[in-house]
Amino acid sequence: MKNRQTRVTLYSSRNCAHCRRAKAFLLQHHIPFTEQDVERNRRAQLDFMRAGGRGVPLILVGERQLNGFEPEQLKKALRQAGFDV
Repeated sequence: MKNRQTRVTLYSSRNCAHCRRAKAFLLQHHIPFTEQDVERNRRAQLDFMRAGGRGVPLILVGERQLNGFEPEQLKKALRQAGFDV
């Protein structure tokens, strides 16, 4: 059962291969998420910096922050948030 209250946000940049892999993973598993391009969107860049982001991808699953794309860590965070992965 998916927890519709938990938000998933992917902070990315257009030339980032790991960002593309993270996005593909989320799409493949039918996880609703918001993608924020930190290069093209000033507000996204500010939010990214407020979250302590230093590199992309930065993935927020609710309050949990994942730096980089590690499929198993992302699966674990999503499961803990109530998503079927």
